[in-house]
Amino acid sequence: MEWPHGPDGEAGSEGKRLYGHAILAKKLDEDEDFPLSIETFAEEVGHHPIRIDHERVVPAAEILDAVEEDEVEDIVSFHRAVGRAMRATGNWSYELTPSSSG
Repeated sequence: MEWPHGPDGEAGSEGKRLYGHAILAKKLDEDEDFPLSIETFAEEVGHHPIRIDHERVVPAAEILDAVEEDEVEDIVSFHRAVGRAMRATGNWSYELTPSSSG
């Protein structure tokens, strides 16, 4: 896929390699963008590259189209909704394992 900017370039990750919804959250202003329409946000950034892990990059729309909520009230709700969508689409590469200590 041809991207509007490189996923690891200045426009994609501010010079650092960021992953998943951290990249999406960087595109938002916590004080001005909420409540946030997921559909409108997807229209604006759906074509942007989102690095899932060290091997995979997907369009933001692949994640945002799976968000069940139409609107989120704040950044915490945004992270939760996007996290659920990433898990649902197989774009979540981090799995917690129960601790055996205790």
